[in-house]
Amino acid sequence: MARRKMIYEGKAKILYEGPEPGTFVQYFKDDATAFNAQKKDVIDGKGVLNNRLSEFFMKGLTNIGIPTHFLKRLNMREQLIRSAEIVPLEVIVRNFAAGTMSNRLGIEEGTPLPRPIVEFSYKDDALGDPLVTEEYIIAFGWASQQDLDDIIALALRVNDFMSGVMYGVGIKLVDFKIEVGRVWDNDFMRLIIADEISPDSCRLWDMETGRKLDKDVFRRDLGNLADAYTEVARRLGVLPSNVTHTPKPTIIN
Repeated sequence: MARRKMIYEGKAKILYEGPEPGTFVQYFKDDATAFNAQKKDVIDGKGVLNNRLSEFFMKGLTNIGIPTHFLKRLNMREQLIRSAEIVPLEVIVRNFAAGTMSNRLGIEEGTPLPRPIVEFSYKDDALGDPLVTEEYIIAFGWASQQDLDDIIALALRVNDFMSGVMYGVGIKLVDFKIEVGRVWDNDFMRLIIADEISPDSCRLWDMETGRKLDKDVFRRDLGNLADAYTEVARRLGVLPSNVTHTPKPTIIN
């Protein structure tokens, strides 16, 4: 088998050249990072879980008419995705105060927000992904006003879907971040959800106990990250319901 050409390696994923023009193969690594990669570890099975969980959410979004880059899962760690021009922003949707919002504003973590709040940060690890305003985004040409309106509408639709899915399995969707890409169909440009949606990119708390089921487990040394992600996958039906711990997950096909 010919060796595939690597296009890009990030903190949690690798992109390879796809089998057809306009496609990539996205490989999910077991690497865990926090604080812009100042804290690092390898969590056995994390990539397998995130591959399947991201597939679950991307398919769910597609089913309700939200376009994504996801085409199909290839194996336990890889997805075939559509190539897209990534808008250089992280789009953050907050339902409850937590993390940097709590630190910036002095609001106790877990405080419900009066409405979902959409924030933008500029994607640049060297700068610490700084929070930016819509004025900055438009002035520097990262996105147009129409793009921003469409991105906010997409993000809020994703929030509605994700909040409902999580509520149904007893999990509170505190916040999450997504990336958005541009694709062209002939001369028509549209925006799609790209990158991944997984516990790496969400804050997820158990509704009864407040137990964290996301990357804060790793950030704050709260226990075993694989256990937390396994619990999310089990509740969503991605893992068999009798699984309580699996560093090398047994996945339902």
